[in-house]
Amino acid sequence: MFETTFKYHDESRQGEAYSAPILERKAFEKKFYIESYGCQMNFNDSEIVASILQKEGFGATASYEDADIVLINTCAIREKAEQTVRKRLNAFNSVKKQRPEMLVGVLGCMAERLKAQLLEEEKLVDLVVGPDAYRTLPSLIVGAESGQKSVNVLLSREETYADISPVRLNSNGVTAFVSIMRGCNNMCTFCVVPFTRGRERSRDPHSIERECIELLEKGYKEVTLLGQNVDSYAASLTGGGDRGGQEVVTFADLLERVAKIDPSLRVRFSTSHPKDITEDVLHTMARYENICKYIHLPVQSGSTEVLQRMNRTYTREWYLNKVKRIREIMPECGISTDVITGFCGETEPDHAQTLSLMEQVKYDMAYMFMYSERPGTLAARRYKDDVPEEVKKRRLSEIVALQQDHQAGKMKQDIGKTYTILIEGDSKRSTDDWCGRNDQNKMVVFPKTNDTIKKGDYVRVKINRCTAATLIGEIMK
Repeated sequence: MFETTFKYHDESRQGEAYSAPILERKAFEKKFYIESYGCQMNFNDSEIVASILQKEGFGATASYEDADIVLINTCAIREKAEQTVRKRLNAFNSVKKQRPEMLVGVLGCMAERLKAQLLEEEKLVDLVVGPDAYRTLPSLIVGAESGQKSVNVLLSREETYADISPVRLNSNGVTAFVSIMRGCNNMCTFCVVPFTRGRERSRDPHSIERECIELLEKGYKEVTLLGQNVDSYAASLTGGGDRGGQEVVTFADLLERVAKIDPSLRVRFSTSHPKDITEDVLHTMARYENICKYIHLPVQSGSTEVLQRMNRTYTREWYLNKVKRIREIMPECGISTDVITGFCGETEPDHAQTLSLMEQVKYDMAYMFMYSERPGTLAARRYKDDVPEEVKKRRLSEIVALQQDHQAGKMKQDIGKTYTILIEGDSKRSTDDWCGRNDQNKMVVFPKTNDTIKKGDYVRVKINRCTAATLIGEIMK
């Protein structure tokens, strides 16, 4: 067996590394190494890339020093991610100086915007491949080996990689991501995704079901359905024989299809756009016990005026009514969010409205950021980034402090409750403890008290205490 190390970087899982077995082949002539930065979509894309390379006879290595090709799957959402990628490219090139035959490539969202800079000006990479061009990676590698600068950053209106079975790089063998759509049509003014990943296209639901069934047969117990905006999923199925016509499969329909595969298969999804999540989705979640009661519902700002400049297409009041409706249908539903502070033109009253909205909702968890202007976005063209850096930092610290207070309160409310937990593996701090998440996506840690219980089992755990980010309990007999 071969082992591959995949480094996954985002705000919630900064710097984690996963090792997963690659199916044994008779011989691997060359080795690849891959790192990914950013969102879960990038993580899933790297699994697709690993599958493509494996079929071409490449084996994975846990060390980029030993690799014939080093790939970095990039994120362009925030400036910090780009800075990190450049540092890693410099580290790879320090090895390349000793081993000139080693190839270095950039994948993903930075590919289109910085292709000329990375290839020609800074000479940091040998090939650049956009998120819709991974099928061409083998031929691009051949070109780069012959000394060509290989580039394919063309976006597609059809590519979903539906026929490719990803190599699962997350080694826990219990949870997996399943991409259901690609691209985004929302055109939020602060966001580069429509320009780096193209327009929305939904994957055939039958291929999604097949992938989930295959995962279940391999022992996985939880799937997370992924998309930039899962609620806008819509796939047309052409009827045959006596049926005729067309059937449109909505996200609520897809959720139900996956939930019905097996009651022991947990279903999560990310991310929802507040304007698109429907009553049908909420009622489907409530109807099926194996669909987790957790929604990531990015608000970005509590000010209607700022939301309009962001082109979020909803108001503060509309968003709050959506949260109210979620809690009417699923009182125990966990809700998390994204918040951007210091967006163009944001005033102190706008900032105060964000704080007051957070007071009303009291999120279970939040990703919170200062606005950083991204080249090529609508905001960069339309608005001036006019909030001083020190003001952004101060506002962010106030938002973080408030969220920490709310999160601590939410955690304390769970003390004394009992939850069904899917065991994902050992606790990070001690192999004497298990860890897993509850329905609301909160991490739960509990002692190993029964030798018959193993990773991938469901257990009932009573919560006895908590830390700022973890519930701590004991398995109920």
